Amino acid sequence: ASTVSEAQCNILDSRQAIYGKEFSLTMILEGSQPAITKAECLIPPVCQRLDLLSMMKRTSHHAKQNLEHLFHVEFSGEDTAGLIKSVTGFFADRNASISAFRQKTYKQTGSQKESMKCKFVVNMPAHENFDALEAELTALFETLNVTGKVIDKHKKETNENLTSW
Repeated sequence: ASTVSEAQCNILDSRQAIYGKEFSLTMILEGSQPAITKAECLIPPVCQRLDLLSMMKRTSHHAKQNLEHLFHVEFSGEDTAGLIKSVTGFFADRNASISAFRQKTYKQTGSQKESMKCKFVVNMPAHENFDALEAELTALFETLNVTGKVIDKHKKETNENLTSW
C-alpha cells in the first residue's frame, strides 16, 4: 500500500488469498497515466524483494459492477467429469455471472470414492423468478445425482441471524 501511495495511485479494490502455500494479492489501481507508470516501475522491485511474482495489465476505466440479485449456490456429490460445467452452464444460459467460486474434492470415508463440494455466488438479472429458478436447479441437481441448494441473498432464511456485517 505504501508503494502504491508513493506512486500517487489509489487502490480501488484488492483481494488476498492463499493457494496451497502461495500468497496471492490482486489490486485494481487508479491514477493519472504518469502515476500508473510510476507504480509499474516501483511495484516489481518490492515483489522481487518479497519473493513474489508480479504481473500487471492496463485496462480501461473501471466501472462498478451492477449486482442486481445475488444467489448463493452450494452442491456436493460424486466428482464426475462435466459436473461443474453443467451447473455453471445452467446459470450462463440465464445471463448470470459468477462472482466467487470455491470447489473442494475429497475421498468419502468408507467407499473412498472421489467426491466434491462446490460453492459459488451468482449475480442474476433482477427480473429472474427465484421459485422457478430453484425448481429448475433442483431438477438439474437430481439429474446430475448431486445434492444442493440455492439461497436468495435478498431474502433472509428463517434460521439466519437478522444482523449483517
